[in-house]
Amino acid sequence: MAGLATPPTRGGPLVVQPLRRRHCAECRGGPLPMLVMEGGAPRCLDCADLGHLVFLPRGDTALTRRSREESVLSAVVVRFNRRKGRYERQGVLVEEAGLARAEERCLADAEARRRRRVRDVGRRAVEDVRFAEAFAAEIRRLFPGCPVDRARGIASHASLRGSGRVGRSAAGRALSEGAVVSAVVASVRHVDTPYDALLMSGVARHEARRRIAGGVEAVLRGWRGVGVEEVAG
Repeated sequence: MAGLATPPTRGGPLVVQPLRRRHCAECRGGPLPMLVMEGGAPRCLDCADLGHLVFLPRGDTALTRRSREESVLSAVVVRFNRRKGRYERQGVLVEEAGLARAEERCLADAEARRRRRVRDVGRRAVEDVRFAEAFAAEIRRLFPGCPVDRARGIASHASLRGSGRVGRSAAGRALSEGAVVSAVVASVRHVDTPYDALLMSGVARHEARRRIAGGVEAVLRGWRGVGVEEVAG
């Protein structure tokens, strides 16, 4: 009968969730939510000596694997999918004590993962502080006239993890001069010129940059302390 032909089994009992109402061929109980096919006839879990097992739905791979490891007896539960024409795994039957031990192992792992995440967050925070300090020091090297607090602010903004800003690029992480200068120019453009106001008034970005280029250059020259020209656009 479609949906009741016993699917292939690889180790241990196989339990079927029937698509139709079925009764146990031995005790006549039913309809059965789960059954085992023996000799072409359905048996309830009690008659198949599996009634003491508990059902663990699919979804948690680690818990399922460990529950089977902790159970002397276990069974795979399947149901026939008419549309796909095949049996699909629904979960497992395992010993209740085995499931409890497996849950304890998974909880221990979850706690270990939580502690590792906390350590990783702390480690990344230390790395971020050190990187921002190095970035600020490079700003001060290239622009000795840049105020210390401003250099730190530029470095913190440019190197924010996950921001996608220049400080997080490969060049930025390598503290390349081009990346550091780009971060400084961007800060000067937004903080020390009317660039943002021009954009808000409808001026096109390239035109706005052209208008404030002289102001950006003036700030950069002052911070360098020398008369070297720097293209700010």
